Amino acid sequence: MDPVIIAGAGPVGLTLALALARQEVPCVVLDEGPGKDDPRPARTVVLREDAVAVVERLTGTPLAGPGVRWAGWRSMRRKQVTREVVFGETDPAPLHIAQHELTGVLRTALRHEPLVRIAVDSRVDGIEQETSGVTVHTRGPSGTWWRGSYLVGCDGPRSTVRKLQDIRFPGRTAVERYAVAALRTELPWTDEALLHRMPPWRTSGPSAGEIVGRPLPDGVWRLDWLLPPGKDLVTPELLVNRVRETLTGWGGGTAPSYELLDTGVHTVHHRLARRWRVGRVLLAGDAAHLLGALGTQGLEEGLLDADNLAWKLALAWHHGPREALLDSYQTERRTAIAARLRAADQLLPLLRGGGGLRSYVPGSTRGNDALLAEGHLGRGALAAPGAYADSPLAPGQLAGEVPVGTPPGAPVTDVRVTAEDGTFVRLRDRLGRGALLVLLIAPGTGVWDRKHWVTAGIMPRLAAAVTALPLHAELLVAEAYPGAAAHTVLLVRPDGHLVTALNGVRPADLYAAAEAALGGATAGASPDTEATEKEAGAGAAAGSR
Repeated sequence: MDPVIIAGAGPVGLTLALALARQEVPCVVLDEGPGKDDPRPARTVVLREDAVAVVERLTGTPLAGPGVRWAGWRSMRRKQVTREVVFGETDPAPLHIAQHELTGVLRTALRHEPLVRIAVDSRVDGIEQETSGVTVHTRGPSGTWWRGSYLVGCDGPRSTVRKLQDIRFPGRTAVERYAVAALRTELPWTDEALLHRMPPWRTSGPSAGEIVGRPLPDGVWRLDWLLPPGKDLVTPELLVNRVRETLTGWGGGTAPSYELLDTGVHTVHHRLARRWRVGRVLLAGDAAHLLGALGTQGLEEGLLDADNLAWKLALAWHHGPREALLDSYQTERRTAIAARLRAADQLLPLLRGGGGLRSYVPGSTRGNDALLAEGHLGRGALAAPGAYADSPLAPGQLAGEVPVGTPPGAPVTDVRVTAEDGTFVRLRDRLGRGALLVLLIAPGTGVWDRKHWVTAGIMPRLAAAVTALPLHAELLVAEAYPGAAAHTVLLVRPDGHLVTALNGVRPADLYAAAEAALGGATAGASPDTEATEKEAGAGAAAGSR
């Protein structure tokens, strides 16, 4: 079968290629550039834990080396500290990393991936689609035609793929603008990020605004100054003045020495493509959406696009088209992005205007600064991670369904589990392999060798039910899971979102939930309840002998 073609070699396209290759799907990545990225220290991204986990799982490289996790977060208004957050194991910090460093980690991992080919200096300028596949023409030094099973446009805000498919991209332009500088210096806060609103050295006018300082490795900081509305030119002189003024203010009247490494202007747009799928052509990342009203968190949603799409494309590539499953990519991801854009459209005017927030959020005692801080940290109304509560892949009413600490459709909590080979691993380490995960909560199993309990109790019956599922599934066991009672069985999608939690071993419910999670299209006929129970019972009898 023809490979999947990915247009665009940014972080989203490279992540998607790695995710597909890990599921034995060959890919061709069409890179408009020369195959490497120029260092831009002022172009950074902030990633939440779920997005970091996706990249680290695919690359096997901890991102805390090229990036940094902050020790804390500090919010200030004028001279007063209004909010402090200290990060730890129970409250992990977001990761701050330069985009070229992130791309470099992905490119390094792809060099060792035989299923992925990167074609440099290849810009898409033509697409022909048939029911059996898609043909893409590229221009460049060696312009040619490429044949693929699917095409995914990860080619950024000006996506050629989106334009050639005549997909509208409505939204708002220049929602916010920031002057940005990356510099090496020493600040009073060595490893804390800072949001400073209305600094005392800028006392009036729309330019009083706010400043955000985010540390990077090796003593480098990214500073962002919110600019007033309009299109006024940001000159080098203005940026240097802002740097000196800010460092002097934070230094108590004396500016520390600094080395200016990079500057720029970051303009935030809010746009959402009308469609994310046209037959065998799909969109991901900035080609499908633009967001990130607080500066640097738009990319992580693109990484989650890739994680959501990869296992669905892999199933279609290996087992034939699954229309409902592929359609669910647009439904789930577009709904999640739309919710963030709506929140930004509703709350940002209130936050920037400085009034009316408490009447807008009934019962809330948090002020504007707290809500802004949560937005910068990937939390709260402005930046909460998306859950697929209304997914078309959600099963219907199941007799044995029980609530746990994770609602259906949300990402599961990362807990220690026992794998099928008896080793202890993290639950997140088993994601992204194209398999469903079935997790049994069994307190006490961690202190016994697996061979003593794998054939005891409900395990044989559950193992038989897992074997009968319509897609390969891995059976895992955990001592505990938030909100789950003993013998609760969780069904988890390959991208780590909870399908359902069941009260004990219920083969028919487990099969129905798995079939729904695959879009209702399975390789074989769905067994009825009686047949499934008989098969599971036979497995239990065999295990008890």
